[in-house]
Amino acid sequence: MLKKLAHFIFFGNYFYGCCTVALAVEANVQQNLPLNSLYFYLLLFCDTILFYTYAYIQEKNTALLPLKNEMYINKRTKWYYDNRLLIKKTQSILILICIALVLFFLIKYYNRFFIITPLQALGLAVTGFVALSYYGITVGSVNINSRKTGWLKPFVIGFVWATAVTYIPILWYEIEQNTSYSFTSINIWFFIKNFMYISLLAILFDIKDYAADHNVKLKTFVVSIGLRKTIFLIIIPLTILGFMSLIIFAILLHFPALRIIINSIPFVLLIIVAWSMQRPKFILYYLVVIDGLMLVKALCGITAYLLAK
Repeated sequence: MLKKLAHFIFFGNYFYGCCTVALAVEANVQQNLPLNSLYFYLLLFCDTILFYTYAYIQEKNTALLPLKNEMYINKRTKWYYDNRLLIKKTQSILILICIALVLFFLIKYYNRFFIITPLQALGLAVTGFVALSYYGITVGSVNINSRKTGWLKPFVIGFVWATAVTYIPILWYEIEQNTSYSFTSINIWFFIKNFMYISLLAILFDIKDYAADHNVKLKTFVVSIGLRKTIFLIIIPLTILGFMSLIIFAILLHFPALRIIINSIPFVLLIIVAWSMQRPKFILYYLVVIDGLMLVKALCGITAYLLAK
């Protein structure tokens, strides 16, 4: 029973939804903004599940293929195939919830959308385009599929996540509170921090798909330069660079020592997890530990702010 529940939460992307909400709450807290309404977090939660589940619905038939050395990878796609009727029902329910929330938001705040400037709307449109390109879109005669670009894919994921949890909550706040928001260097730094942190997690996650990506000649970092070089030349150095930028930024803003220490925990854990990836892991390890670092980051950010403002 517990195993089935774990598969539903992690394979069904509900844990992703929880991570997105937690990171959005952290972003508001760290950027000194009040929390958004419950409607916003519910919509963010449902959208995240829909977005990620769509990928595995498309790949459901691959679960039956005898992929060499990928038994632990196939468990997820097989779960989607075995539970396709349940997934179809839950997807339908989530879509209806999202439609209801969007209609509610449009009806209640239709006269406040002018608060969003054209430049802010452009940022939102660019993110929407990038998110759609993850599954492939056609512009004229050109097909754009960032998911098949290998090295670019992690940064696409990082950009979309950073926008969803850092930028969009601010726009929602502007509309709900009927007020303009002046962006500062803190907003830019926090966006970059989320972008880089989640991009590094996405690169780590590509280790799980090494065999499959190699077979289809998808040039991810792991396929292109190998596992150890990905860990020791990309993940760990960029994590250390991010940690150093955190220290410098925190000192410039006169953060209390306790706040700096707590915010440093996710970077230390990321290095430890990256080190552990030198040997193959089971699929749930990637979903629980690597993706769990997003939840850890959010909890550390919220705790650091509350304990040491």
